[in-house]
Amino acid sequence: MALMYINTIWVVLAAAMVLFMEGGFSLLEAGFVRTKNAVNVTMKIFVDLTIGALAFWLIGFGVMFGKDAFGIVGTSLIGSPEKITLSIELPSVAFVLFQMGFAVACISIISGALAERMNFKAYVVTAALICIIIYPLSGHWIWNSDGWLAKLGMKDFAGSAAIHAVGGFAAFAMAKWLGPRKGRFNSDGSVNVFAPSNIPLASAGAFILWFGWFAFNAGSTLDASSSSLAPIAINTMLAGASGGSAALFLTMKKFGKADPSMTINGVLAGLVAITAGCAFVSEWSAVLIGAVSGFLVIYSTLFVDYLKVDDPVGAVAVHGFSGVFGTIAVGLFDRSAGLITTGDFSLLKVQLLGAAVVIIWGLLGGTFMAKVCEKTVGLRASEREEEEGLDMSYHGIPAYNELERFTDLPTSLFNFEETTGVTVAAPVTSKAKAAD
Repeated sequence: MALMYINTIWVVLAAAMVLFMEGGFSLLEAGFVRTKNAVNVTMKIFVDLTIGALAFWLIGFGVMFGKDAFGIVGTSLIGSPEKITLSIELPSVAFVLFQMGFAVACISIISGALAERMNFKAYVVTAALICIIIYPLSGHWIWNSDGWLAKLGMKDFAGSAAIHAVGGFAAFAMAKWLGPRKGRFNSDGSVNVFAPSNIPLASAGAFILWFGWFAFNAGSTLDASSSSLAPIAINTMLAGASGGSAALFLTMKKFGKADPSMTINGVLAGLVAITAGCAFVSEWSAVLIGAVSGFLVIYSTLFVDYLKVDDPVGAVAVHGFSGVFGTIAVGLFDRSAGLITTGDFSLLKVQLLGAAVVIIWGLLGGTFMAKVCEKTVGLRASEREEEEGLDMSYHGIPAYNELERFTDLPTSLFNFEETTGVTVAAPVTSKAKAAD
């Protein structure tokens, strides 16, 4: 009974940390997009935590962990959390809460890739569909003991495949269907860079995500007494650090400057890649996996641009490509069955199959969601809404309202026309509005 209490505390705290990662997604995306769309990406994270969480609790969890049908889908719906049996001493509802954090993270992967031009109503539909069917099915195949990939012996400890690769390639399919932001690509194939609005904000988001990742991975033990907690945590740290280091050095060599956004995404790519094998590989393997991911994220970002798929935050490269690599890396570096570590090819074959499956499922799922949204509420924002910015179009408030703060101060304190010769349109004050 004591172990039940300890495990409950551990898993609930880990779930809270995973759910807190949504704050990291919000800051990261708000920093990477243009100023006129920062509120919109934040509101989409609130959709994840509200609509997405409820959809997963109501239906998605049962599809994922309910009574199995043919190794493909769970058939239990409402009430299934209380009926599942866990192999450790833990209340099933604590497990539901933890998995809820995974589900909303899967939605947030897609959020960034579709930023700045997606109809807000379409995002609400997308969030519900991911948590009802897209993520639960991949999770059922891999993590439900009766799932067909689980029976083949596939290893994905905390979700490089089930969460990140699925979310990343669903994001790719939806971004392709949605089309690029206006002016992103030229007719000759060249790319116009849209400068991020706030790199320090994006950095803060990355730090929060890194913090939460310790619970994302180590929390997946569901067991506070597990001897693998510390190895999982150190592997998580090492992979993130080596991913960021690799991206940092490569950008210095390739571009002549240490690129902050690529370094941020290098860290995240290392964390994504180690998520599958954090409990199965050595520390040196974690460093290598992270480093390869740091290189991979840069070249896969360039590849996505080459395909003229507009991904404002690099979600496809970070989560899709790195998630697939991390899944395959388990088959190479697993301490007990990896090809490089033991010479055994059997696990790698299963991991390659699993990687192919999640790529295909992500692409099919993303295409399906795009078509549903297009036929129902409309997938893309109008040209006027995109030009104005989704903050004002959908939410009626800007992220930053600097001049409005000073409208009641003497104009002599900041007389731009007299000091610079530049004419600046004055903001409409509440008094002026009342006069009208």
